[in-house]
Amino acid sequence: MERRRGDAALGVKVEDSFSVGEYDIVILSASESDGLETWLRQNGYRIPERASRALRPYVMQNMKFFVAKVNLKEQVKTGFSSLRPLQFEFDSPKFMLPMRLGMLNANGPQDLIVYALTRNGRVESTNYRTVKLPANMNLPPYLKQGGNFSEFYRAMFSQQAAREGMKAVFTEYFWDMSWCDPCAAEPLSADELKMAGVRWVQSDSAPPGQRGRVAPGGGAQPVMLTRLHIRYTPETFPEDLAFQETSDRQNFQTRYVLQNPWKGSANACPQAGVYFKSLAERQEQEAQALANLTGWDINDIRRRIRQ
Repeated sequence: MERRRGDAALGVKVEDSFSVGEYDIVILSASESDGLETWLRQNGYRIPERASRALRPYVMQNMKFFVAKVNLKEQVKTGFSSLRPLQFEFDSPKFMLPMRLGMLNANGPQDLIVYALTRNGRVESTNYRTVKLPANMNLPPYLKQGGNFSEFYRAMFSQQAAREGMKAVFTEYFWDMSWCDPCAAEPLSADELKMAGVRWVQSDSAPPGQRGRVAPGGGAQPVMLTRLHIRYTPETFPEDLAFQETSDRQNFQTRYVLQNPWKGSANACPQAGVYFKSLAERQEQEAQALANLTGWDINDIRRRIRQ
């Protein structure tokens, strides 16, 4: 990409430029946030007014800027109707995620999902409270029908985020991929991990279906996977996310138990009456748990359980 005149006067330096697929990339450094905002506008980037205010902290930390512009001609050649995700890596002494820039053109709360792959333990935030989502409780089995479970999970997360004032980082999942039996899911292969940026793994030696069920050093990988979920606004998350790796290696997943009731007759056996009484109590507990998790109307939940 040809540098425009006036870059030096604006305090902007193009460190590198190249194209990847449908993206034209420039790597920038800057000494003045106002100058960087001006440079971006002059070069055809659409950014919100007074973006320099958000750019300033990064300029003061001497951070580089990875700027991508869509090349429409190249995008047509890909054959995809939507843009493909960009993946890039960089080395930094700070374990953090510069998320504030993404709030510049936000229209309401934003959601962010972070997958952290580490050697030794679970990852948590150091500058925001990290909490686990509610898990391991019985819920009505009708949630298995259609898209009910997806609807439930969205409502549950919205309710928990609201209760925390959108000021918390939620742990949705943590798994030690060096050992699990049974596995919550097939552990990522060495090739998949390397594509995600993990450089310390060995080649797979276990056949598919056996990864994670062998001792460390075999097909399983010495990798800890943490999934974090954040819903935030510029007001509730005034700082970029900072992280630390903990020594916690206790597996966790946000899961729920859905038990189908027995459909037999109350006269089937002497214990049937006892069972149906306990079933009614269990269903009421499930209804109350679901209402508490989601904020849904409990009378509607009870009605759906009886259907």
